[in-house]
Amino acid sequence: MSTTFTIDTATSRANPTPAPMKRLTVPAIQRRKFEGQTAEPLVMLTAYTARQAQLLDPHCDMLLVGDSLGQVIYGLPSTLPVTLDMMVAHGAAVVRGSYHSVVIIDMPFGSYEASPQQAFASASRIMAETGAAGVKLEGGEAMADTIAFLTQRGIPVMAHIGLTPQAVNALGGYGARGKSQEEHAKILGDARAVAKAGAFSMVVEGVMEELADIITASVDVPVIGIGASARCDGQVLVAEDMLGMFERVPRFVKRYDNIAETISNAAARYAADVRSRAFPTDEQVYRPKI
Repeated sequence: MSTTFTIDTATSRANPTPAPMKRLTVPAIQRRKFEGQTAEPLVMLTAYTARQAQLLDPHCDMLLVGDSLGQVIYGLPSTLPVTLDMMVAHGAAVVRGSYHSVVIIDMPFGSYEASPQQAFASASRIMAETGAAGVKLEGGEAMADTIAFLTQRGIPVMAHIGLTPQAVNALGGYGARGKSQEEHAKILGDARAVAKAGAFSMVVEGVMEELADIITASVDVPVIGIGASARCDGQVLVAEDMLGMFERVPRFVKRYDNIAETISNAAARYAADVRSRAFPTDEQVYRPKI
């Protein structure tokens, strides 16, 4: 059932919307798979703050609060140190800042792998404390029982297969997956296993294009590609990569802007004005009225 949110626009600088709107739902996302050639690809971007969510939300079907925030927001060397507390805090902010997209929150490393029961405890906390629509977890066939356990208890799960950043140490790096026949078969098996277990959709990351096409045609849930294929049911990117916040990005990223340069230039102009006492001007100071 869609939920209508009414926002008091006077309470926040980053108020999410000027009018009540209906949020998309997980079943609505699932139905895109069965709309055939008429279906528009699903649009997904990462978001970590309320303001970012407000700006991205009107253009997206889903917002992912990714554990990539460890690197993007906190400057960590990988996603591994990200905590459940971090994901909950940022997830709640993104839900508050959005009104249209389905919000999905990553389950961080160490919060779900030990057992289905551990995964349920972590996922239920995320859902209860953020208001998100579902969670995402990494892993294929090995996580099928956990996915089934969660979905049977009312927690929508997005799976993540192929290149799984939380397993980068075991994988030996961030290179493309599915090059060998053995790896191709394993990833395809992972896709079928997580779909059968009840995942409502899956992210397929960093795999050979042919494999991404086969997976998309082989499962009955939406496949969201990142470094995969244009023929996936949708696409996701880290918003900061797409916006040009960083000098180095994966080869599968297309930059749509250069926000880093914009910010740097604005900061330089501000610094010059402060040092020359050109700021603040009469317009920015308070004086008694005469």
